[in-house]
Amino acid sequence: MKLSYEIKTALLVISGIFLFIVMINYLKSNDIFVSDRSFFAIYEDVEGVSTGTPVTISGFNVGSVQDISFFGDDAKLLLKFRVENDFEFSSNSIAQIYETGLIGGKALAIIPVNGKNLAISGDTLQSDIAPGLTELVNDKLSPLQEKIESMVVSADSLLIAVNSVFDIETKQNLTTSIENFSATIQSAKKSVDVLEEVLGNNENRLNSIIVNADQSLKNFSNLSENFDELDLVIENLSKSSTNINSITSEIKSGNGLVNKVVYDEVFVESLDQISSNINLLLEDLRMNPKRYVHFSLFGKKNKTYSKE
Repeated sequence: MKLSYEIKTALLVISGIFLFIVMINYLKSNDIFVSDRSFFAIYEDVEGVSTGTPVTISGFNVGSVQDISFFGDDAKLLLKFRVENDFEFSSNSIAQIYETGLIGGKALAIIPVNGKNLAISGDTLQSDIAPGLTELVNDKLSPLQEKIESMVVSADSLLIAVNSVFDIETKQNLTTSIENFSATIQSAKKSVDVLEEVLGNNENRLNSIIVNADQSLKNFSNLSENFDELDLVIENLSKSSTNINSITSEIKSGNGLVNKVVYDEVFVESLDQISSNINLLLEDLRMNPKRYVHFSLFGKKNKTYSKE
């Protein structure tokens, strides 16, 4: 059976397209116009890394991954990548796999390390895998998760303890206590209302009592001042009476200048009468001070003095 010309043409076109795709993928990982060097790094896991994954230094693209293959019998992976010749770094540098963004893209970064020996094509660099966003979040959340679990356990223990304490009898006692407290508050409120009503009904009387008390205090103050003045008057009258008695004694004894000037019985009797009147005045002043010092506190009537 011979193939028709159309079928041959179709197969040729399909083969060409396939070869074109393969060539494009190859050229993506191998720039035929740039002379480069190849390096190796060994990893236990290269998830997210594939042929053509970019190789960067400080975020700048300097190459790409060329090949990934198994290495040895322990399922480790040998990663081959290329770097352009115009960039040099030491053989102690590190090839680190890292995430390029939140969507999980990966890239290979060369972290230069100071050293005397420069890396040459075919050298195997130290490998490292930077923790991704998921690992970082897990590292941060793990302590928080432990604390939350501890809090949940503590809360559960607290609820169990509360349930054991607040049994049926305790709940009933608590309810009774709350009711009694509420009744006490209501009773106190009623007492306050009664007190307010009593004060409101007797407001005028209370004001009058306060005014009278204030006036009484003022009267007591005035009374104290009047008693001070009364003591001074009594003291002066007492001195006058003493002087008169002294003069009278001199006259009666017949001694002194006064006796020579006025020595007769009429004058002596007059002096005696004056002295007697002064004594009566002092006694009346003592018994009825209000006749001479005018103040009134309680409105008491004066006593009538009678000679005993």
